[in-house]
Amino acid sequence: MTKKFASRIGTIEISGIRKAFEASSGEFFNLGLGEPDFDTPEHIKIAAMQAIDSGFTSYTVNKGIEELREAISAKFNRDNNFSVSPEEIIVTSGASEALHIAILSVVEKGDEVLMPDPGFVSYSPLTKLAEGKPVGVPLSEDFTMSAEAVKEKITNKTKALIINSPANPTGAVESEENIKALADIANDHHVTIISDEVYEHLIYDGLKHVSPARFSDEVITVNAVSKTYAMTGFRLGYLAARDEYVEQMLKIHQYIQACASSISQKAALAAITGPQECVSEMRSEFKRRRDFAVETLRNMGMEFSVPKGAFYIFPRAKDEKEFVETLRKRKIIVTPGSAFGSRGKNHVRISYATSFENLKRAFEIMKEAVR
Repeated sequence: MTKKFASRIGTIEISGIRKAFEASSGEFFNLGLGEPDFDTPEHIKIAAMQAIDSGFTSYTVNKGIEELREAISAKFNRDNNFSVSPEEIIVTSGASEALHIAILSVVEKGDEVLMPDPGFVSYSPLTKLAEGKPVGVPLSEDFTMSAEAVKEKITNKTKALIINSPANPTGAVESEENIKALADIANDHHVTIISDEVYEHLIYDGLKHVSPARFSDEVITVNAVSKTYAMTGFRLGYLAARDEYVEQMLKIHQYIQACASSISQKAALAAITGPQECVSEMRSEFKRRRDFAVETLRNMGMEFSVPKGAFYIFPRAKDEKEFVETLRKRKIIVTPGSAFGSRGKNHVRISYATSFENLKRAFEIMKEAVR
């Protein structure tokens, strides 16, 4: 009997994050999902409603409306210290699509893609969909990616290197020195960097975000408004790269998506060009939750690297399956570390993107479970 499905699909499993999310129906404390609990700022919602009221509900040009690409171009220059023209930007349906078309544009069958291990759940499946080979790079004790570790994994088949800072699931933040070293290695070996920067504004302790595109032209920078402005449901991301990359990625974008939502594009324009106090307020609250999570987990005797960004903490668990199941029985959802790669085993990802009140209550229950 002829098989129905492409063999590449058989190598991919449903995301461990989504499994945790779907298991949390009912009265659960969900510390498994990476979604800000804040409401989308009012001026952004107003822009979306105005788009609907004015009839701005049709297709846009494939790359995205010019005003938004101009705003993103200015944002890269202002916030990230590198120049990119509006024509070198594609507005996408979330960072998920941006990652997908970035990988599809450079990876061929048999090509190797270096990625952090543990790292975000999408990197490996998207590489497999492109018929490439995911290669996990072991991270340092603080979950940063060292230049030495990357050198050990590079071969003549290496086509791309994925960098994620601040990182999901670990909250690690790469230093400028380290980012430059990684960019230099990629340049030396003619490897394209795909830089996932969706948590760039969620950094604590006086650290600064650094984009690899400052040091190399062979970079595809991926970002979104989802985490920064509490706009996950708007599904609005974007990418930037040099013309030769954009030309190829645009072909894929045209056929799998056509264009991002017109309404979401107007909302994103308001987010990027509007008042930024909302970002500072959310970041301050996330830091308060981070500090609480760090103190509480230390008092529980758990081992972890203090996260410097994003809204996750990644403590060790002697038996992750038992730990996750014990908490689930007590109505607390966390994500098993093995969902993020082989070196995530016997860790758990705890998201503190829930309210402070829910976090306190969940940690009180967790204390009893650990005890």
